[in-house]
Amino acid sequence: MAKISTRYICQACGYSSAKWMGRCPECSAFSTFSEEKVAAPTKKSSFETARGSSGSAAPQSLSSVEAQKTPRLSTGMSELDRVLGGGVVPGSLVLIGGDPGIGKSTLLIEASVRLAQMYGSGLYISGEESVSQVGLRASRLGLESDDLLLAAETDLINIENHIRELKPAMAVVDSIQTVQHPGLDSAPGTITQVREGATTLQRLAKELSVPIFLVGHVTKEGNLAGPRALEHIVDTVLQLEGETHTQFRILRALKNRFGSTNELGVFEMTEGGMESVENPSQLFLSQRQESAPGSAVAAVVEGARPLLVEVQALCAPSYFAAPRRVVTGADYNRVLVVLAVIEKRLGLRLGDMDVYINVAGGIKVGEPALDLAIALAVVSSVRDTPLPKTLCAFGEIGLAGEVRGVGHAERRASEAARLGFSHCCLPRAGVERLGHLEGETELRAVSSLRDAVETWLPDALRGRDAGAAAHRSSSQSGDKKSRFGPQNGSNGATPQNQSRFAEGRGEAVGSDSSEEFEPEM
Repeated sequence: MAKISTRYICQACGYSSAKWMGRCPECSAFSTFSEEKVAAPTKKSSFETARGSSGSAAPQSLSSVEAQKTPRLSTGMSELDRVLGGGVVPGSLVLIGGDPGIGKSTLLIEASVRLAQMYGSGLYISGEESVSQVGLRASRLGLESDDLLLAAETDLINIENHIRELKPAMAVVDSIQTVQHPGLDSAPGTITQVREGATTLQRLAKELSVPIFLVGHVTKEGNLAGPRALEHIVDTVLQLEGETHTQFRILRALKNRFGSTNELGVFEMTEGGMESVENPSQLFLSQRQESAPGSAVAAVVEGARPLLVEVQALCAPSYFAAPRRVVTGADYNRVLVVLAVIEKRLGLRLGDMDVYINVAGGIKVGEPALDLAIALAVVSSVRDTPLPKTLCAFGEIGLAGEVRGVGHAERRASEAARLGFSHCCLPRAGVERLGHLEGETELRAVSSLRDAVETWLPDALRGRDAGAAAHRSSSQSGDKKSRFGPQNGSNGATPQNQSRFAEGRGEAVGSDSSEEFEPEM
């Protein structure tokens, strides 16, 4: 009989200890240890396992293995198929995560209904909702299908039996944190239960060639809850992102054994469910106000997909000792760098202004190619001068004010030309490879931020340069006077003093008078 022992396991990293600890020595997390009972394997069971493994298949050489192309199953949602690499691979285990209320269950139940209608069967297992609640959501989305079966189950053994009996074209388990193996004396959601559930479902998917989708919870930092072992077990990890108050959702592939992780899917949350957005660039720019100061269009690449987004900037006088910097949709630290470069290299004073930066549409962009569009939008807002409505810009800005090249320049420029942008401001590096686009759009290569501003906002720096020159001239004149004394024999008397002294003597002295006045003693 196996000996039962009590162990304390960290739910964040899986570290095991014989006693409870407030802080995990492996991942430094606080209050993450949970008590679990573990059965130690006996020598007999270990020997039987070793004997059973002796009958496994012999290793094969790489050249003798035939690559079999398994046909993929289409979900009927083009954006989901794009992120998965062309469709669902039979026998794959897919994990999808996201914030609460972002639309994970809505996306999967819609994909299950469409796939069941095309391939004849589907199974949706919910561990958090009852069957009636799932049916209520489906009716609200207008989804009806006799081929999709619903079950409210948390027992791992029963879930395995359902999948073996039905052998559906697609199975969904919502969520993996609610699944519990009855043979393990631990609470659902613990590392032991999650690992056992994922391993059992992975083995089942490979054995029956049934694709299984798992819904995973996320922590307050936005990461998938539980240890990273769950992400290593599954074949594909998808992340659904977006703001709950906006209608756009972004689906990214963080891991994909059957496709590229550079793909990106864009969905729009409507009353009828998650709808695929075929042309996200046009949708992001549909509400753009033309001829508005502080608005610029940037060409960014999310994964392998080029997108055109609107960057908005608003610079207003600040009434606080520390001006505000509010950034939405962009990297906060990069925006601060761009503002510092504008102040240092262009001479525009931003230290007494509140600066607000927003990427319209609720999308989050983290790549440095957004720098040039941010800088142009800020200068446009400061000078209250709109940029050309047919201008699209991209490029990284260095600390010296130079515009550096970015990857996928051809895709960005082609996307801008496809949407009707006749002017494109881009880095000078690599522009020679875009000669075939000259007929579609005018490519204006710049090497520095000053070149870009002088090209598209010619009057933005003229007043500043003239004022700076006058300031330098007056400063030099003041230094000269203070260093060598008053000029033109004025003996240090200002025009106001000269006028006052002249009134005392009944004389009028002009500002251009060269006579010296000596007061009577």
